[in-house]
Amino acid sequence: MTTVVRLVTRAELDEAHTTARQVSVSARLEAELSDGRALVLLDDRGWAESALGDGDLRALLTPDSLAETARTVVGPDEPHDGETAEEAAAAHWAALADGLARRGVRTAPAVLARLPHAVDLGPRLRAWAGLGGG
Repeated sequence: MTTVVRLVTRAELDEAHTTARQVSVSARLEAELSDGRALVLLDDRGWAESALGDGDLRALLTPDSLAETARTVVGPDEPHDGETAEEAAAAHWAALADGLARRGVRTAPAVLARLPHAVDLGPRLRAWAGLGGG
């Protein structure tokens, strides 16, 4: 039986909307499976950050800060319409589990929520931020 072994968010620079004072990043959440495949769970996420004043935003970014933001933007989202944070998180993980089930991979939402969640900063983002390779 194929299982999900970890989640990976792939973050990459959106060059068309990036300057020295503003960065735009796309984020795609994938489930890595025990059979070596990766299934896209979310591909419509991302964020933008701007520097205040005349500074260069790149001086403020670190791999850890970028990874933390990447994990945040792929969810769970903030609660809305009177729901609690726990309800919002449960709905998020249930929606991801449902998407996997439609593609033949069965897993419980609670299992997804506990999986390791890696972040892969893409080469263009790393280069723009002056973070070097890998």
